[in-house]
Amino acid sequence: MDVEERNVSSGYAKPPWIFKGSALYQIHLVKASTARAFIPKELRLVEAFGYTLGGFFLASYDDSPAGVFDELVMIAGIVWNPPTSCAWAARVLVNSNEACHHGRKKITAVPKRKRERAFGFLDTFGLGSTLSHPQDLMEVKVSEVDSAASANICNIQIRSDESETKLGKWMGPAIKMSLPSFSGNTKYNPNLLKYSCHIHCRVRPVSPAVVSNPLEDEADWNHTSQESHESETRLSVAVMLSKPIIALQFKDLTMQVEAPVVVHPSV
Repeated sequence: MDVEERNVSSGYAKPPWIFKGSALYQIHLVKASTARAFIPKELRLVEAFGYTLGGFFLASYDDSPAGVFDELVMIAGIVWNPPTSCAWAARVLVNSNEACHHGRKKITAVPKRKRERAFGFLDTFGLGSTLSHPQDLMEVKVSEVDSAASANICNIQIRSDESETKLGKWMGPAIKMSLPSFSGNTKYNPNLLKYSCHIHCRVRPVSPAVVSNPLEDEADWNHTSQESHESETRLSVAVMLSKPIIALQFKDLTMQVEAPVVVHPSV
């Protein structure tokens, strides 16, 4: 795979871009057939027994080039990028107009709700978030707005810090890691883009968030017609509804993002 060393233009200031806040990184077992619907044919999916590793990255940024905003990155799976591999970002939802204009033309911001500081981790989400069980769970309602149309994507229930009684106040070790990813190849951005993210944070395992479809249960989604299943939105929900295997809480998060580069897969 050849990489063209040409940065993609951005509305942000000169890179690298720094994002600070907190996040939940949840890894799922995603059906390979679902992941392939998002990934260009030129790229090879990392899979075993019909599954790949996907999931989502749900972040709340207190400081960023676009100011304060929340972000949901849906990860369809892992693709080979010798000598290693990269995640494929199938869809990115934000609730900031400025962040939306930064390479995310399809998504329009969802109005924020009042923040409830008493709930700690991810208490700041404004992707249509409400608190359904104040002493235990926070519910994030995710909607996508495209022009005048709006569609409910999914609901995400996250346990508050106080409910993680076994871990107590333990923040987890401080770590540094890189999370390279691919994205693009859409009608809004036809280029295949590679992002380089360097993360410094405290990380600890937490109970996986519970994802549900606001209109149908998981069994319904697993038995949809072929025509409906080919819908991008339904495929995105299928990724979110797939089986979680681990959830990691990122606190004191500092993420450095380099300008994406255009990638040309080898023929």
